[in-house]
Amino acid sequence: MIPSHPAPDMHHLLHGDFTVEGQFMWGSNYTLLANIQNNGHTLKAVYKPTRGERPLWDFPSESLAGREVAAFLVSQALGWDLVPPTVFRPDGPAGPGSLQLFIDHDPQQHYFSFTAGQRARLRPVALFDALINNTDRKGGHIILDFDEKFWLIDHGICFHAEPKLRTVIWDFAGQAISPGARRDIADLRQALQPDGALAQSLAAYLTPAEVAALRQRTARLLTAGVFPSPTNGRYSYPWPPV
Repeated sequence: MIPSHPAPDMHHLLHGDFTVEGQFMWGSNYTLLANIQNNGHTLKAVYKPTRGERPLWDFPSESLAGREVAAFLVSQALGWDLVPPTVFRPDGPAGPGSLQLFIDHDPQQHYFSFTAGQRARLRPVALFDALINNTDRKGGHIILDFDEKFWLIDHGICFHAEPKLRTVIWDFAGQAISPGARRDIADLRQALQPDGALAQSLAAYLTPAEVAALRQRTARLLTAGVFPSPTNGRYSYPWPPV
């Protein structure tokens, strides 16, 4: 089931005027806190301009901001609502880039401080990362808002066509994927067919090979029927872990 988009937040992110308030000091790429104003509404957002991206040998230049948007689109298509509303703005004050709703949270709360009960709720997160081929799921990239809802951030280095999954969440390796999650993944696979709406939306942010690889990962997960396990012979954990 594909949920309706969070229309008010999306509208403000897409059409609001915004100014930069400051810079987050963590991370290797420029990440800025923005103030959005639109028709009397004010909200905070995280702005990642493409010109602030550090070049990577294995990802195309100036493609990371688009991958942030692609992660949101996949989250919505699955119906899992894991990624805060995210759009691409070509008119940012520091140039084109992604703009993501800022989620108010306690930064001391992350994967390594979660309780056993909280970690047990991360099954959709582990599946989502396997689907988008997340190369950098650090513990601090899973945040918990003050309503106890999990949100996932920092998806700039995802969707590579080659297997590169690196995550701290291997809690469910080898366990069966629930029937409900399997149905959602099957729906995602259908939406990723070349004539599917999601495939066409992702084409603005990913290469054809990357969209095809995403579709293939849905098929592999459905065939396996279990959560993936760490792979021998390559790094399966990010560094640093938080």
